[in-house]
Amino acid sequence: MKRLAIAFTGPSNSGKTTLIVKVANILQDRGFKVAIIKHDPKDKASFDKEGKDSFKFSQTGADVAVVSPKKTTYFKKSTSSIDDMIAMFVDFDYLLVEGLKTLDLPRIAIFRDRLDENYYEVTDIIACDDTVDKSLIPSDMGSLDLNNPEAVIEWIDKNAKRV
Repeated sequence: MKRLAIAFTGPSNSGKTTLIVKVANILQDRGFKVAIIKHDPKDKASFDKEGKDSFKFSQTGADVAVVSPKKTTYFKKSTSSIDDMIAMFVDFDYLLVEGLKTLDLPRIAIFRDRLDENYYEVTDIIACDDTVDKSLIPSDMGSLDLNNPEAVIEWIDKNAKRV
């Protein structure tokens, strides 16, 4: 297991999820095991349907696991640290994290249309497309083509944190 972790950050609708999906699919096609963590800072994500038993169990406030032949879904009623998440995933080659700016991980900032300097202090490299004026990217940061997931993977392999 490689156990390499990398984070992606950027404004809403900048292409973070699209890039992560492309990278994850390529890595999995190459035989690597990929784990993904998505930060939901506004607690908007919902994974259960009202009326289902698992929803009713979850409404009690208890932690709930739903186990089926092809997946396990775990509803935990408290937040988790990155170390908790890594321990839960156990075996992976690549851990791709969307968001969680406070994590000490190498970070790719995703931008379309314009750069946002608010992300620079947590950014190691910028991935953008032709809608961004690349001459405005700080010279000490460098850039990747948002539409070239292979180049993003090369950067990840050289710069990701082993966890």
